[in-house]
Amino acid sequence: MRGISAVPSYVVMQPTTLCNLDCVYCYLPLRAVDRRMPLTVAEAVAASVNPWAASERFSVVWHGGEPLAAGREHLAALLAPFGPAVEHHVQTNATLIDDAWCAFFAEHGIRVSVSVDGPRARNGERVTRGGRPAYDRILAGVAALRRHGLPFSALAVVSRPEPGLATELYDYFLDLGCDVLGINIEETEGVNTRTNARDAAAVTGFWAELVAAWRRDPRIHLREIEWSLRYAGAVLAGTADDLLPRRLDPIPTVSHDGSVVVLSPELAGFTDPRYGDFSSGNVLTTPLAEILAGAGRTPWVGEFLTGVEACRSSCPYFGFCGGGHAANRYFELGRFDGTETEHCRNSKIRLLEGVLEHARDHESPAA
Repeated sequence: MRGISAVPSYVVMQPTTLCNLDCVYCYLPLRAVDRRMPLTVAEAVAASVNPWAASERFSVVWHGGEPLAAGREHLAALLAPFGPAVEHHVQTNATLIDDAWCAFFAEHGIRVSVSVDGPRARNGERVTRGGRPAYDRILAGVAALRRHGLPFSALAVVSRPEPGLATELYDYFLDLGCDVLGINIEETEGVNTRTNARDAAAVTGFWAELVAAWRRDPRIHLREIEWSLRYAGAVLAGTADDLLPRRLDPIPTVSHDGSVVVLSPELAGFTDPRYGDFSSGNVLTTPLAEILAGAGRTPWVGEFLTGVEACRSSCPYFGFCGGGHAANRYFELGRFDGTETEHCRNSKIRLLEGVLEHARDHESPAA
C-alpha cells in the first residue's frame, strides 16, 4: 500500500450527470442537469481499458447521476467501444427499469446494483424531484429484474443506526432477492453537509447485530461483513499483510466531459481554490493510461499519500482499511493529509469492532 498503481481494476464512468431522484443525502452537485458523456470520451477510455481487460479481469462501472437517465440508445453507443472481455456494471435507483431495460441488460451482459435503503419506512429520503416517495417505483424496477431472472446487488444507506435495524434490513434484503448487499453509513461529502457523527456504541451494535443476522441465514454476500471476517481470519493466520494490494488502486472516475479524478468518485464535479477541479487530466487530450501513470504528481494526491503514511504510523486499524478515503478526508477535514474521520469511525473501526463484539458474545465455552 505505497503509492498508486498505474493500472486500475475498474473504471467509473459517468454517462450523465442527471438523476431523476433528489435523495436528501445525495452528494452529487450536478444531478439536476443533463450533461451527457460524448461518444468520443468512451472511445478514448476504451483505448486504454481494452488492453487491460485482455490480460486481467476488468470492470467498467456506469454511475451517475442516474445512468439509465442517459437512455438506452446513448448508453449502448457508450458501451460499443469496449471489448468483449470488459465486464459492465450499473449502479441505479431502479425507478426507470422496465422490460425493455431488462432486455438491454441481458443483451449487453450488464450486472445491476440497485440503491434502496430497506422497507418503505426506511426510504423516506429517497424521493422524486417533486418530493414524492420513490419506493413503489424502485420496487417495480426490482420486480422487472426478478421477472427476467436477472441477478442484482443492492446498496443501502443507513442514516440512523439503532437497535433492531440491522436485523430488519437483512431480512428485508433476503426477501428482496438480491445476492450481494453493501451497507453505507451516511457520509458527509459533496453537497450533503449533514453531520455523520454517530454514537459509537450504536454503530458498533448495528454492525454486531448485522453479523448475527447474516450468520443465521448467510444466503446473501454481505460486503462489509465478509471483508471483516476475511481480515480477522488473516490476522489469526498471520497473513494479514498479504490482504492489501502493494499499491493503491487509482479507481479512476471519468466524468461526463472526459476529466479524470482518481481515488474518490465523490470529488468529481467539485472545485477548490487550492486543488482546482481535482482532475489529473482529460482523456480527450491524454490517454487514460498516461494520466494514471502520472496521477501521483497531482498536488492533492501527494497530500493524500502523506495522510496515508500518517495513518500507517498512527492507526492500529491501518491493515484493515489501508488509510481511508480521500473524499471523506477532504469533505470532513478540509484537506487530504489528515487521518481519522467520522467515516473511518463508522464504517471501518466500529465495523471491525462490531464483528469482534459478535465473536466475543458468541464464543464457544470450550474455546
